[in-house]
Amino acid sequence: MVLRHPPDRRRLSAAVLLALLVVAVVVGLGTVAIGKSQVRAGQAAAAPPPAAPAPTPSKYVVLTFDDGPDPRYTPQILDILDRYDAKATFFVIGAEAKRHPTLTRTLTQRGHSVQNHTWSHADLTKLSWTAFQRQVKDTDAQIRAAGGKPPGCLRPPYGTRTPLLDRRAAALGKRLVLWDVDSRDWTRPGPAAIEQRVAANARDGSVILFHDGGGNRAQTIAALPGVLKMLKDSGFGFRTAACSTPAQ
Repeated sequence: MVLRHPPDRRRLSAAVLLALLVVAVVVGLGTVAIGKSQVRAGQAAAAPPPAAPAPTPSKYVVLTFDDGPDPRYTPQILDILDRYDAKATFFVIGAEAKRHPTLTRTLTQRGHSVQNHTWSHADLTKLSWTAFQRQVKDTDAQIRAAGGKPPGCLRPPYGTRTPLLDRRAAALGKRLVLWDVDSRDWTRPGPAAIEQRVAANARDGSVILFHDGGGNRAQTIAALPGVLKMLKDSGFGFRTAACSTPAQ
């Protein structure tokens, strides 16, 4: 009879434990991998979709402000324009630009267009050629001294225009810019009336007239947020006047 040695129970126990440990490690790693995949999937599912880009306006208006700059009103108007991401064209008076060169410079620095509205708000149709040139050229020089580009546009005070005025402006390299929507804010009819007048008349390409100087412009400031909101809600964007730089 052949006697067999009984199995070494200690060796069997160690082998069994090692096998169980290997299985546990493999299962654990698989669970961790699955857990990570689930976390990633959950994070991807929870991530909000990218915001849709704002629609590009299909129509535009040109906001214009005359007779400044004025340290009481112009800074407030600039802050309102910033809130609505709107750029405007400021037709400045040369004498006011000289009094407030830092404010004139600020107009350009904040991305607005600075253009010529004569030196002293003179009626250009009543001036000699020499006086006409002085009104325009002195204002150009003051705007340039304040860091602005040479103005390519001229707005005649009172909106007066004649064939002679057109020829004189062209001789100085200027494009005459008037308006087709007059807010009549200078009459101080009340903020609601100013807003209503713009709302009733604004069209694609309209040039809208406001004032930031030359008198009390508190009603203009009060009306402007409502005007800008109304225009944006109606699908309008904002552009500056097309004023190419004249040849030097």
